[in-house]
Amino acid sequence: MGFSLTRVFAERPAAAWVQRSPRAPWIAVATVCTGAFMGQLDASIVSLALPPMQREFHATAGGIEWVALSYLLTLVALVAPIGRASDWLGRKSVYTFGFAVFTLASAACALAPNLWTLIAFRIIQAIGAAMLQANSVALIATSVPRDLLSKAIGVQGAAQAVGLALGPTVGGLLVSLGDWRWIFAINVPFGIIGIIAGWYLLPQSHSLAQRSRTDPISLLSFISAIVLAMLGLSLIGHPGSGITIGAVLIGVAVLVGLFFGWQARRSTAPALALSLFAHRDFSRGILSGLVSYAVLFGVLFAVPIAASTHTSPATTGLLLTTLPVILAVLAAPAGFLAHRFGYSPVTLIGLGLAAVGLILLGAIGSSSLLPGLVVLGIGSGLFTPANNASIMASVDPVEAGSASGTLNMTRGLGTALGVSAATLLVHPGGAGFSFTMYLFAAVAAIAVLGASIPGLQSRRSSGRQS
Repeated sequence: MGFSLTRVFAERPAAAWVQRSPRAPWIAVATVCTGAFMGQLDASIVSLALPPMQREFHATAGGIEWVALSYLLTLVALVAPIGRASDWLGRKSVYTFGFAVFTLASAACALAPNLWTLIAFRIIQAIGAAMLQANSVALIATSVPRDLLSKAIGVQGAAQAVGLALGPTVGGLLVSLGDWRWIFAINVPFGIIGIIAGWYLLPQSHSLAQRSRTDPISLLSFISAIVLAMLGLSLIGHPGSGITIGAVLIGVAVLVGLFFGWQARRSTAPALALSLFAHRDFSRGILSGLVSYAVLFGVLFAVPIAASTHTSPATTGLLLTTLPVILAVLAAPAGFLAHRFGYSPVTLIGLGLAAVGLILLGAIGSSSLLPGLVVLGIGSGLFTPANNASIMASVDPVEAGSASGTLNMTRGLGTALGVSAATLLVHPGGAGFSFTMYLFAAVAAIAVLGASIPGLQSRRSSGRQS
């Protein structure tokens, strides 16, 4: 090779005034919040642009679906391996380069002349997003003292929730004022700000792992398993042959995943750091996080279907905005509560309240959704920041990128699982909205028991020492 990756990704320290500032950790948190906001804004904004894209490109519904699906598949498949590589390349540099890739690809998406060019640039955009997401929580975990970790992750969670909440509104405004290309063009100025801020304000990476060449067989099998699972989950909610094909793909994904596990145990540098799961708190946090994302996004998908016979689309949209707004309001306070009382009580109460909210949704049905959505939002708002902080506190800083990447991969898998379950159960001929909510509540209750029976999650580094 004529170049060295370590030289390409060589980092520089933060600006001198940042290093001298007593607020340096919070400057790093604010910088990361830029990427967290943009990532969730972009994730929730694109769906509104699909109809005008389809009209302009004269595309089929199946073809235009790949604008969103190609991004999601790439992001979820790559975020964990990129996080592992960041642990030796440098988390700051990978994060900053990710902003550059994301920004350039966004500009290219805005200029795409046809559908398949747009899809190709969406894949590149997702690679940049994976570089961002794999390091967002890791940068916080390695920049902020452990006793402030839950607070910092709560602030970052608020930025994510605001982006998720504003996505539909901003997307609708941009599409109505101009055309769909503006939803990608708007990323460019924010991306430039993010690149500059990341380069000058984020601290140089410390606690890096020893450089290792990722085992190509484990990498290929890992990516294949994730892509097959995501494709299967996206199809299993479709009536007719889609269910059969989706189930087959998921079955193949399980087999490929088992092969990956076998290969990873034999490899010195697998694509996913299986050693992370030796930490009991990490494993329980990842599993309960998967449940929470499945529940939250399953509800976000099921509610419009259930409410369509009772309320207008505008009213349903306002109802759904309740969830991300509550998440945004509670994210930072949840971090402070976890800092004060420890991770375990806040995560367990949060998941418990989420289960109660789901029971309310099932009991009342689609006639009155607001009470159940409010309780579900409060539960999710309490749970997510505390759970994320507990996951990151359970691992060594040298594994922060791997842990952050795995955490974000879980989010994507949980989202796909929840949407597939809701589609399958709520569509005409399915089990119905109330049954779906009761099922989600039962799963959430099992997650609460799973997190509490073996012994409450460790409170170490939870802030009680302050």
